[in-house]
Amino acid sequence: MPRKSSIASVADEQAAPGGAAAVDRALSLLSAFRAGDVSLSVTELAERTRLYKSTVLRLLASLAHGGLLRKTPEGLWALGPEVARLAALYTASFSLADVVLPAMQALVAQTGESVAFHVRQGTQRLCLYRVDSPQLLRDHVRAGDVLPLERGAGGRVLMAFSGAKGQVYEQVRQDGYILAMGDRVPGLAGVSAPVWKGGGQLVGALTLTVPESRFQKKFVANLRAAAQALSEQLAKG
Repeated sequence: MPRKSSIASVADEQAAPGGAAAVDRALSLLSAFRAGDVSLSVTELAERTRLYKSTVLRLLASLAHGGLLRKTPEGLWALGPEVARLAALYTASFSLADVVLPAMQALVAQTGESVAFHVRQGTQRLCLYRVDSPQLLRDHVRAGDVLPLERGAGGRVLMAFSGAKGQVYEQVRQDGYILAMGDRVPGLAGVSAPVWKGGGQLVGALTLTVPESRFQKKFVANLRAAAQALSEQLAKG
């Protein structure tokens, strides 16, 4: 059994009264990530938390199992998709939700179809907000879900207006939207357009999804008008 270090760990110094020491230590690993960190080595995590490497490795295994951390191909450690999902739920309580959700709800009421708001998360996209269609036949995506960036209407828009190269993305930039049929899920149509705020900053992609059998051409105009109105509202704020 290793000798107890004479230097208290960060978790020991900030232990929750009546809490579980193992949980405190695991949380200290998450808190070790700072602004600008993409990934950290086991050594860096041990140094920042003042935990033994053997302890760090055991905790990393549990955090990776829960999706809170992930191991990169280079053997480093980065934040996992579960962090993004929880961040989405947390973010939903702030001002952006107060503007975006009413616009999404109005679009669902107008079209009867599901509407989502996607933001880019590195090489993936996050469904930040979602309002479901009242109809039983629909795609099943939840707020907090992480989806491919290179497939689906919302992902295509985020890539196009982040400077992605290629004919598809050039066309999206030229048109200002995309209509994609079966791009992510066979039989599912998606219409998506960018949402901006003041200064021309891309906020996210507003996306309407509908089974191809129910698709109507007017949905394109409905979605584009909603995205434009939302951009104008965010620009004022």
